[in-house]
Amino acid sequence: MNKIRPLLIFTTLASLTLSCENMDQKVAKIHNHAFTIDTHVDTPYQLLDENFDIGISHSFEPGGSRVDFPRMKEGGLDGIFFAAFTSQRERTVENILAARNKADELIDSIYSACTKYSNLAEVAVTVEDAYRLEKEGKRAIFIGMENGFPIGKEISEVERYFKRGVRYITLCHSSNNDICDSSTDKNGAEFDGLSPFGEKVLDKMNELGILVDVSHVSDSSFFDAVERSKTPVIASHSGARAICDHPRNMSDEMLKALANNGGVIQLCILDDYIKAPDTTALIFKKEQELHNRYKNAGSMSKEDEDKMWAEWHQLQIDYPKDKPSVADAVDHIDHIVSLIGIDHVGIGTDFDGGGGLKDCVDVSQLKNITIELLKRNYSEEDITKIWGGNFMRVFKQVTDYARNEKLASN
Repeated sequence: MNKIRPLLIFTTLASLTLSCENMDQKVAKIHNHAFTIDTHVDTPYQLLDENFDIGISHSFEPGGSRVDFPRMKEGGLDGIFFAAFTSQRERTVENILAARNKADELIDSIYSACTKYSNLAEVAVTVEDAYRLEKEGKRAIFIGMENGFPIGKEISEVERYFKRGVRYITLCHSSNNDICDSSTDKNGAEFDGLSPFGEKVLDKMNELGILVDVSHVSDSSFFDAVERSKTPVIASHSGARAICDHPRNMSDEMLKALANNGGVIQLCILDDYIKAPDTTALIFKKEQELHNRYKNAGSMSKEDEDKMWAEWHQLQIDYPKDKPSVADAVDHIDHIVSLIGIDHVGIGTDFDGGGGLKDCVDVSQLKNITIELLKRNYSEEDITKIWGGNFMRVFKQVTDYARNEKLASN
């Protein structure tokens, strides 16, 4: 028997074990050192389900939850933005009031969850809150509003939501609203960017210290927002159009304008925004059939809308997708960094709203993104910026501007 071969095998296995340990140690060091934040999840809808308990750890199952407080800790995540999402419907007084009530219900559910598990998490409204909670070992739960539709045409609603704890407003969703044009409205542009009312909304957001979120907006709306806003803007959950050609993603021209504005794009890991979908797959065809049956979503009743989302969730269970990988997602980060530098990119997963990858199915697996970044020779400083440093810098700039404006007016 060749005595050298077993020795070589043992040496190789020992080297691989040491390498894995070193990688785990590096990842743990980064997540312990950085304030890590995911800027967009749709978990509040899970909170409305009386059978869901955010205070206990869940094993991920298709169609199930991707976020809870214990899994946040497991994944090394310190902070998160829970989105109060309302879908776009016909802009009637009745629908606006219904959306307003839904947004309030979702916000209430966030406060209730944090009150119930005050030993695990707390609603945060400032940068200072985030760092305090990190030291206390709690998760910092911020509130974002996805879609400005509940504001209607009442500028006073912006301040009301600020007082409720909302710290960013995604200006629109999948269709145009009274604030601006959407990137995916089937009827095309209505205002060719921001509406006159939308300009007032941005001014009020700047004044109060609410982050301007340009995810979902049309290209014209984006450029209007960048020009109008006196503070840097964010894209809470978007990708790079050069890597995946989707209207929801940002073109190179937009990314450059974002960098010049001092803003940040938070990478969304929803499959269709990471990699072009396989149009021959059965799930793609089923989803297209669903979209066609509910193509008038903006004017459907609440009951039909609930039915549509229930059917969509069931499709994810019955016809699981072949999801893109973490490596595919980090390709977006590579492109963004090569184009505009390391200071303008972060993470906004869109978990519980469609986000998830084959090797990052829920918040407990977020460290896999860190591992991929290390494999591509990103430094610990770079990764710390991606995992929260860049976003928190912008957040501080936005709040400092509002504080200074308030002091100057007094």
